[in-house]
Amino acid sequence: MGIKALILIEGNRGNGPLHIQAAKRLGLHTITLAVDPARYEYLAAESIEAIRVDTGNIDALIRECYRLRITYDIIGITGFAGDDVSVSATVGKLCRHFGLPGPNPGSIERCCDKFAQRQLLAEAGVSVPAFHLAAKAKEVESFAMDIGMPVVVKPTLGSGSIGVRLCSNVDELSAHTASLLGGKHIWRSLRGILIEEFVQGPHYSIDMIGKEVIGIAALDFGRPPHFICRECTYPAVLTGDERNSISDVSLSCLRALGLGWGPANIQLRWTKRGPVVIGVSPHLPGSPAPELVQLAYGVDLITEHIKLVTGAQRSLRRSPTNIAAARFLIPDRDGSVNWIEGDSRAAAVSGVAEVEWYIDPKTPIARKGDYRDRIGHVIAVSTGHAQTRTILQRAADLIDWSITPSPNLGE
Repeated sequence: MGIKALILIEGNRGNGPLHIQAAKRLGLHTITLAVDPARYEYLAAESIEAIRVDTGNIDALIRECYRLRITYDIIGITGFAGDDVSVSATVGKLCRHFGLPGPNPGSIERCCDKFAQRQLLAEAGVSVPAFHLAAKAKEVESFAMDIGMPVVVKPTLGSGSIGVRLCSNVDELSAHTASLLGGKHIWRSLRGILIEEFVQGPHYSIDMIGKEVIGIAALDFGRPPHFICRECTYPAVLTGDERNSISDVSLSCLRALGLGWGPANIQLRWTKRGPVVIGVSPHLPGSPAPELVQLAYGVDLITEHIKLVTGAQRSLRRSPTNIAAARFLIPDRDGSVNWIEGDSRAAAVSGVAEVEWYIDPKTPIARKGDYRDRIGHVIAVSTGHAQTRTILQRAADLIDWSITPSPNLGE
């Protein structure tokens, strides 16, 4: 047999290198198939084999995998959802075709359609925000009045809060609706857009592999109208009853959506009526969540995911001893980055596990109002919540950057 290989469909700035490093530790050769491999700088930096192929064409991917099987023993296929949620379904189809472990592509596709997901969850008795699907601007306004302002307006496809906005009045509603329905939004769907109730309360993120809850994080978001996570802490401070309730709701989500084979990330808010599910993603959470899970619980999500897709024996035994948190660095203006500094001082603070910039000096900044606005993060870890928060704040205070305003940059 040839060299054992893991196929990666597309890439990801954070989780991509983590998968490559974990695969190497497991003795696997990684091959990335991507529309534009140059988009993922870490591939060239680490001399990773990459092949240009239309990843939106399942037949082209199948042909390429058959070609690679002449040289390699392909034992697993996975990929990165990133901005394009269809990658997860494509991976499922490839795994089915080649008889490899993988998710049910039909379940993945239904889950990635936010309207279909809402319907399935509601029909199963899972508490979700009130919602409507609209295809025309007049319908958006009518449904918003029916639900009651403010409302959350979003495309039916996409991830990372791209295109998601809280609209507090008719003017904001009209402007955002025009943006989504007018074709300016990359994730606009032929099905229309979702109008949802704005539910409030503590926000939690649940990471699962199979039907097991691995970790529960508390998320802190910036001020509306956008939904940009600014801080993430594992594990969340919960009572035993709250933890059990969140676990039960998470399992109900998997059953309703036909999931439960691989990784899943569930977002919910704890409201006056209990946990209300905001969304379910049928893939691993993005970096730095996997790093935080490993620091807090001792479970390497990336390695366990690779073991799952290659049919290897897994070990999900948790040993939660630490509190790990990440603070995201987010600019307050558009422009060009003049300088960034303080990362070495911040990294030297006792308890800081990582300081990472996603950009370099002179990088143009054009804020989008979603996860792409983040330009870096700091990770801190200790044995207590208060201590971890203190470390995180001390490190963040040492970091600084300068941006020359450029108001026309984002147009």
